[in-house]
Amino acid sequence: MIERMRERVVAACDGASKGNPGPAGWAWVVADGSESPTRWEAGPLGRATNNVAELTALERLLTAVAPDVPLEIRMDSQYAMKAVTTWLPGWKRKGWKTAAGKPVANQELVVRIDELLDGRSVEFRYVPAHQVDGDKLNDFADRAASQAAIVQLSAGSDLGSPEPPASPDTPRSSAPKTSGTKTSRPRSGNSDRTLKAKFPGRCVCGRAYAAGETIAKNAQGWGHPDCRTADV
Repeated sequence: MIERMRERVVAACDGASKGNPGPAGWAWVVADGSESPTRWEAGPLGRATNNVAELTALERLLTAVAPDVPLEIRMDSQYAMKAVTTWLPGWKRKGWKTAAGKPVANQELVVRIDELLDGRSVEFRYVPAHQVDGDKLNDFADRAASQAAIVQLSAGSDLGSPEPPASPDTPRSSAPKTSGTKTSRPRSGNSDRTLKAKFPGRCVCGRAYAAGETIAKNAQGWGHPDCRTADV
């Protein structure tokens, strides 16, 4: 008798650290067939780095979903994805040392994720963060993780929590402003100016941005447009 393969489930996970290191949180969300959130969970981490938060979110997702369920996991953290899909085999061969011979950072979390991935059908998919019309599951996980980092409280569908609010890292609506300000051509020399990042970097909010992502001038440098302050 041939056992029917279970249908792949789409999920997303994300971590947030307000300061990197700073108040941190993690979150994951599982979707239905129409990719609408059906089940989610978020939790606080106290003071931690963004990388710890991202890895924790993945570990909690894998723990929460039955191992026989095929998963598509969407993430905006290239570090977390590469850690468990690209770098991990080499780390294990070298006795959990990097190519430079240094101990692997966050080894305990990486080892736990490696154990949870053993024998599972998991497809990882990178999605850019903080896009106005970006992946809605990643946006949900981002908002939930950001809220957990800020309030340092657990939340989720099993707790009856409402949908997480927009976070400081989530872009606002792209609808044109009614004040008459043009949005199609940013003016140079003021806080409306944006450009495409030539290299990856990190915003003052603690979250990374990728090469090619839209960034804006912040008081402390370049970062997410939504993190601009009035004193720029």
